[in-house]
Amino acid sequence: MPAHVPPVADERDGLLAYLAQQRQALRVTAHGLTDDQARQTPTAGELSIGGLIKHAARCEAGWTDLILQRQRGPRRTADESDSAEFRLTPEETLADVLDQYEAAARETDAVIAGTADLGQAVPVPQGLPWFPADVPAWSVRWVLLHLIEETARHGGHADIIRESIDGATLFPLLAAAEQWPNPWFEPWRAPAG
Repeated sequence: MPAHVPPVADERDGLLAYLAQQRQALRVTAHGLTDDQARQTPTAGELSIGGLIKHAARCEAGWTDLILQRQRGPRRTADESDSAEFRLTPEETLADVLDQYEAAARETDAVIAGTADLGQAVPVPQGLPWFPADVPAWSVRWVLLHLIEETARHGGHADIIRESIDGATLFPLLAAAEQWPNPWFEPWRAPAG
């Protein structure tokens, strides 16, 4: 059945399949939106669908960097606001952040495929208040589980935002985006007008 993770062969396959499912659920909240709609913040908070996808792409790339123990650009410090990471700038488009998210996902998948042991240590960055000071390392497995958790959380945010924009919900959006042949969900169609 569409929207379900297919059978999995092993732990690595299962973790990557569930992460892929959550990524797709987040991405599909943007289906059919304009750049202006992707920037909208229709709830009481400052989150937008475009901003959530931008944040998810940057976070996933950051966790992949931690696994590889590489640093691209300066690390965020404790006194920097992350509100800009949750917004599309006037120069950014929804297509841009969707492409960034797809690139981050491909890289994560390749890194995990090339990691022999999911128990491999991933050192915890020190000196940042959002990371525990008393934990020296996570495992690659833990990072994958965390990515699933974070992606699902932000997918839920995006669901609420999308429904606030035009009433669209996940399964009709999936039916439209993936062109489901089954009759259980009427595919979403852009509102007239």
